[in-house]
Amino acid sequence: MTIMDNRPSTLTPQEQQWVDDFMDETTLFLGPDPEIMRSHSIAERSAHEELAIAAGVDRLQIERIRKRIAGALDEGYEMCEAQGAAPGAKWGDLTTAIYTAAGDVSYLSCHGVIAFSAILHHPIRYIMKYWKDEPTVGIHEGDGFIHNDARYGNVHNTDQSMIMPIMREGQIIAWVAATIHEGENGACEPGGMPSGSETPFDDGLRMSPFKIVERGELRRDLLTFLQHSVRDPKLQLADLKVKITAVRKIMERVDKVIDEVGVDTFVAALRTTVEDVDLEVRRRIKELPDGTYRMDQFMDSTLKENILIKFACKVTVKGDHMTVDLRGTGPEILNRAINSPLCSVKSMMMQAILAFWWPDLPRSTSAMSCIEIISDEGTWADASYDAPMGQSLQASFRGFSAMQALYSRMSFSTPHKYSNVVANWFNQINTFLWGGITQHGDSVGNLCADLNGMPGGAKPFRDGEDAVSPLFCAMADTAEQEVMEEEVPFMQLVSKRLVRDNMGFGKFTGGMGYEMIVASEGTPQWGFMTVTSGAKFSSIYGMYGGYGCGTYPLSMVKGTNVYEHVRQDPSKFDLSIEKVMNERPFEDGRYSTYHMGLQFDIAKDGELYMISQGAGGGYGDPLERDPHAVVRDAELGRVSQKVAQDIFAVVYDPETFRLDVAGTERARAAARAARLERGTPFAQFCEQFVTPEPPKDLLYYGSWGSETSDITATVFTIDGPERVVAPLEELPIVMVPDRREVKIAQLEARIHELESKHGDVAHRKA
Repeated sequence: MTIMDNRPSTLTPQEQQWVDDFMDETTLFLGPDPEIMRSHSIAERSAHEELAIAAGVDRLQIERIRKRIAGALDEGYEMCEAQGAAPGAKWGDLTTAIYTAAGDVSYLSCHGVIAFSAILHHPIRYIMKYWKDEPTVGIHEGDGFIHNDARYGNVHNTDQSMIMPIMREGQIIAWVAATIHEGENGACEPGGMPSGSETPFDDGLRMSPFKIVERGELRRDLLTFLQHSVRDPKLQLADLKVKITAVRKIMERVDKVIDEVGVDTFVAALRTTVEDVDLEVRRRIKELPDGTYRMDQFMDSTLKENILIKFACKVTVKGDHMTVDLRGTGPEILNRAINSPLCSVKSMMMQAILAFWWPDLPRSTSAMSCIEIISDEGTWADASYDAPMGQSLQASFRGFSAMQALYSRMSFSTPHKYSNVVANWFNQINTFLWGGITQHGDSVGNLCADLNGMPGGAKPFRDGEDAVSPLFCAMADTAEQEVMEEEVPFMQLVSKRLVRDNMGFGKFTGGMGYEMIVASEGTPQWGFMTVTSGAKFSSIYGMYGGYGCGTYPLSMVKGTNVYEHVRQDPSKFDLSIEKVMNERPFEDGRYSTYHMGLQFDIAKDGELYMISQGAGGGYGDPLERDPHAVVRDAELGRVSQKVAQDIFAVVYDPETFRLDVAGTERARAAARAARLERGTPFAQFCEQFVTPEPPKDLLYYGSWGSETSDITATVFTIDGPERVVAPLEELPIVMVPDRREVKIAQLEARIHELESKHGDVAHRKA
C-alpha cells in the first residue's frame, strides 16, 4: 500500500517565522558563528558611512584625524605598558586599536602586536549580531565587553581584550579596545599556554564576548567569577582596570576629535582608511609576478611525543588577486594542544603582511581583506570547536613563516620593494613558563619575557640581528632580571648569553640566539614548563643556499642544589649549557636532555633547567661569506674553529686569528669540488630520494608531496599505530595514546618476556 504525502515541500513565510522564533527561543547555547569566524573581509559600507563619504572627503583633514588617532592609541598603549601587572604588559605584548562601527580595525597602535588587526573584528561582529538587540544584554554608552576565546577571534586564549563602544545619540559610531597577553588564565598548567592540554576544557578561561562593564561600572559579580577561575586573582583585577583606564583615555582623545570635526567626518575618516588600505593592497599584489609559490613546514612533536605534522601553504598570484591555499595541512589531533583555529593562523599571516611585506601601510583589517584563503576545517591549522588549542601558536607561527618566506621569493625580482628580502625569523616560544607560590606567598602563573628575543633572518646584504625581537612585536622587550627576582622565587643564573655556533649559516648569517638557565629557591612549591618544538626538526629554513636554525633540546640537572654548590665553591657559578652538560660539575646531579615540550614540572631548590633561543635563517652560500667576517666571528667566540673550517671553509691561525688567504682559497676550491662530486642531476636525485610514502616507522600527518587531496595520518588502534591515507573528511578521529599508558604497556610486555624466559630456564633445569 502506498501512502501519499500531500504536505507542501516548503514552508510558508508564516510557518518559517514560527520555526525561526522557536529556534531562537530554544537555543541550547551560542557557539562561535561560522559566518563571522570564516570571514576576514571588511564589512560593506553602512548607510551612515555612505552618507558621510558622499558629503565629500577632505584628504588633509582625514590625515590629521589619522595622526591624532595614532597618538591617542600610542598613549593608551604606553599606559598599559607602564601600569600593567602581567609580564606581557610590562614588556610590550599588547595593542590598542580603533574600529569602525561594524568592527573593522581602522587603526592599530604603532607599537605592539600587529596580528590583532586581523582578528579583533570577530568579537565585535559577534557582539553586534547577538548582544546589541538582546534585551538581557544590549549595548549602552559606558559598556565594556571582555573576551579571550580564540574560537571567537583572538591569537590565543592568554590574550584578554577590553572592548568599548563610542556612541553618539544612541548610535554606535566606532569601537575602541585594548588587548594584553595576560598569561595566567586558569588552564590545566600555569601560564596560560598549556602544552599538556588534551581537551578544550584544559585550555582555561574561554570567554566568549560578554559585558563586564555596565554603563561605566565594573560588575563585581563577574569579576569575582573571573578571579576565582585563575591562579593569580590580583593580576586579573589589576590588568582589567589597566585596560579599562587605557580605553577610556583613548576615548577621551577621540571625543575631542569628534567634537572638533563632527561625527560624519570622523566616521568617513575611519572608513576611508579601511578602504584606502584595501585598494593599495590590490595594487601592490598586481605588481607581483604571476605564479604559484609553495612553502611546506613541519612540526616535530605534539609537545608530548615526537611526530612529524605538515603545515602546507601555496600562494597563487594572478593580476590583483592572491589566493593562499592551506589544503594538505595535517589533521587536528583531538587530544593534543597544538591545534589552532583558522583565525589565529590568519592573524600571524597578517603579522607577516604588515611587518615584513608592507610595513608602511596603516595597521588595518583591510590589509588582508582581498586575499582569499582556502582551508579545510579539521586540520591542525583550522581546528574544530572541540579541539584543544592551548598551544595554537605552533600552527599560527608557521603561518607567519610561510607568508614571510614566500613574499621574499615573490618580491625578489620586483623593481620596487616596500621592504627588504629577508630569510626566516626564528618562530618558536623559547622561554620558561612558571607557576606556584612566590616568596611573598602569592599564587601565580606566567612566563619569562625571554621569548621576545627571537633572532632575525639574514638579508641579501647583511647579517640578521641577534636576539632582536619576537616575530609578532617589533618593539617588545626581554624583561629585566632584577624586576623578575622581586616578584618570583627563581633566578636566571644565565640570562641572554649568546650561544656559540647558534646561527643560520650563509653568505650572510642569521641572528644568534641566547641561552637561559634558571633555578628556583625558597618557595614551598614551584615549577617550570616549556612549550616549544624544534628539538628534532628545524623550525625555520634558510634562503638561497643559507642554512636554517639548529635543533634545540631542553637540558636539566635534577637532584642537586646549584645554590649550595656555588656557596661552597663560587667558581662553579661559571655556567653554560655546553659546560654543564659536557663537564657535569655537580656530582650529585642527574643530567638529562628532553624535547622542548615539557609539561609543568615541580622543581626543587637549585635544580637547573636550561634552554636556548634558536637562530634566524641564513642567506646565500656560506662559501661566499667574507673570510674576514668569519675570522672576526671566531675571535669574538661566535663560531667555533670547526664551524669556520667545515661550514665556511675558512683557514686561520687560532692563536693570532690571522686569516690564511691562500689556505682559504684552497679549502673553498676543495669544498666546491666535493659538492660537484656529490651532486647528481635533479631527475636522478628525485629517483633516489623521493619516495611514494613516508618511512613506515614515522608518525606522519599531512599530504605527501604536492598532491593535497589525500592526507596521510597515523591512527592508533588496539593493535598499535596504523597508517591511513584518505581525504581529510574520511579520516578517522586522530587521538594519541597517553604516553604513560604506552610506557606501562611496554614495561609489562618486557616483564612478561623476562618471566617467560625465566620459566623456560626453570623448566629445562627441572
